[in-house]
Amino acid sequence: MGRLGLPAPQPGEPRALTKGCQRVRLWHKRLMLNIFSLIIGGITLILALLAFIPLLGWANWLIIPCALVGLALGQLSDGRAGRNLCLIVVLIGIARLWLGGGVI
Repeated sequence: MGRLGLPAPQPGEPRALTKGCQRVRLWHKRLMLNIFSLIIGGITLILALLAFIPLLGWANWLIIPCALVGLALGQLSDGRAGRNLCLIVVLIGIARLWLGGGVI
C-alpha cells in the first residue's frame, strides 16, 4: 500500500493524476493558447500596419486568415487579450481592403 491507503503503482505503470493536477494542466494549456494567440496577433498587427503602405494592400489577403487562426486560439483560451488583439487585426485588415477596393 502506498501513501494515503491507495495501492502503490507498479513499476512502469503511469501514476494517476489527481483532480487538482488535472485542473492545473488544463489551466496551463489554456494559458498557452492565449500566449500563442497574443504572439500571432502581434506579428499580424505589425504586418497589417506595413500593409498600409500603398500597393501593399494585397498582403491583407494573407494577414486576415492568420489573424483568424489566432482568433480561434484566443477563443479556446480562458484569457481575452489574444482574442481581442486578433479581432482588432482582422477589423483593421478588412477596413484596409475595403478602402483599397480589395487590391491596392
